[in-house]
Amino acid sequence: MSILDEMSTKYIWWKAVDDPTLTTRRVLAQVMDIADFDDVQRVLEALGEAPLRDVLAHAEPGWLKPRSWYYWHYRLGVVEPGEPVPAPPRRLFG
Repeated sequence: MSILDEMSTKYIWWKAVDDPTLTTRRVLAQVMDIADFDDVQRVLEALGEAPLRDVLAHAEPGWLKPRSWYYWHYRLGVVEPGEPVPAPPRRLFG
């Protein structure tokens, strides 16, 4: 079982691993938002930081809570301390 399949089963338990709507970005976003420290470390060791940066660049509204959104921008060096973090994605109605 791959690390993504394992994290999918643990953090998106309501979907089957082979569900076509279950993308790598979605699994990683869920890990970034609610995973425990050990699982985050395992993902970082297995995949590196680039896929997590990709999640931030392509996140959909609601994937990350504001706290996680801000944390990961600083943690991954997407923004430097003191720089503003871009606003999280929002749903647009109308």
